[in-house]
This record gives sequence, C-alpha cells and structure tokens, in this order.
Amino acid sequence: MIIALYAAAAVIMAGGSLYFAWRDRGFRKFLAGAFFVSSGILFYLYLADVSVPLLGTGFVESPQISGGRSAVHFILFLVCFYFGFLKQPKA
Repeated sequence: MIIALYAAAAVIMAGGSLYFAWRDRGFRKFLAGAFFVSSGILFYLYLADVSVPLLGTGFVESPQISGGRSAVHFILFLVCFYFGFLKQPKA
C-alpha cells in the first residue's frame, strides 16, 4: 500500500511540476536550482557508497541507483537551465 501511495504522489507532483514549468519561466529557474542540488547530493551518495532506505518500506536504494538518478537529475538541470535562463521568451 505504501508503494502505491508513493507512486501516486510521484505522478501528481510530476504532473504539477510539468504544468507550472510549461507556463512560468521563473518556475523553470527554480527547478534548475533544485535539480542541480539534487544531482550533487545523489552523486555524493554514490561516491560515498551510501545506501538510502525508503521511508516506510523495507526497500533500500543502492549507491548505483543514486548514481543513475544523479545523471538523470543533471540532464534535467541542463534542460531547465537552458529554458529558464538562456533561451529568450517569444514576444
């Protein structure tokens, strides 16, 4: 049941983030910063070889998963940085 709640919360949060990112340039700037910090923390966890337990479950995120998530978050940082800071909005 907890996994289903986590999945539902993730879908709702991702949908809301995409909606606001599509509409607001300032939100894309915020997401760029959030993805940058997140990728750095996940990369640190990967390098330090730290396993992270998922709250409320018996699952543990391995350092290899943290490394993969770090790469994905860095790519999302680059996308949000480009569309939030570099690309000029249309008139």
